[in-house]
Amino acid sequence: MSAERIHPTAIVSPSAKLAEDVSVGAYSIIGDHVSIGSGTVVGPHCIIDGHTTIGRNNTFYRFCSVGGMPQDKKYAGEPTRLEIGDGNMIREYVTINTGTIQDVGITRMGNDNWIMAYVHIAHDCQLGDHVIIANSVQLAGHVQLGDWAIIGGLSGFHQFVKVGAHAMIGGTSSVRQDVPPYLIGAGDPFRPAGINSEGLSRRGFSQESVSALKEAYKLLYRRGLGVEEAVEQMQQLQQDRPDAHDALEPMIRFLQASGRGIVRS
Repeated sequence: MSAERIHPTAIVSPSAKLAEDVSVGAYSIIGDHVSIGSGTVVGPHCIIDGHTTIGRNNTFYRFCSVGGMPQDKKYAGEPTRLEIGDGNMIREYVTINTGTIQDVGITRMGNDNWIMAYVHIAHDCQLGDHVIIANSVQLAGHVQLGDWAIIGGLSGFHQFVKVGAHAMIGGTSSVRQDVPPYLIGAGDPFRPAGINSEGLSRRGFSQESVSALKEAYKLLYRRGLGVEEAVEQMQQLQQDRPDAHDALEPMIRFLQASGRGIVRS
């Protein structure tokens, strides 16, 4: 850790493990059990504490609080963890808590995520890669967001909700049940409005795959089928359209594993 990269007003625990090129801004505090990888920038007035491991090339903008204890009355000081990957942007006043022993004990964030101001990520949340969360979104405990999920500002998520990969949640939504992969929608309560076809095309999904996913959406929301029957017909669709097999598989697996039930139209 290079002394000139640490502002003289910052407080960095001697027990913390910082790569040589990590920079820490004015009045920031780094706790005893924190590990921070190469290229990461901690802005002014940040607090990073708890049993927290942070990867490479992250940016923690001013006034964020990372690694704080879970907001759970059952928490009794257990050494639960927070793990953050590489290339994430964490903007001002974001709060991210460690996990609880009632779950896996670890809150996780993957790589290349963009977390805007005033977002709260509660204990035991699991975020994938390339997730975008707009301002003032509130994630309750145990929420899971799949890769490439986009969450509109001022939205709230009930605990244990899962959002599938490539889903897009409109602003001011209230999400109380699981959102399958690829869906787009909004509302209080959240209502699906179709497949995120524009986003999928931008990410290289073929026209055939997008078309098959639109058919899967109709099976789930437009044909009056139960979830199990819709899944069976999606599996048949996989056989009929092998060019879209890989795109349909995450939808099928998500529906089979949903714990809270899925959002309905």
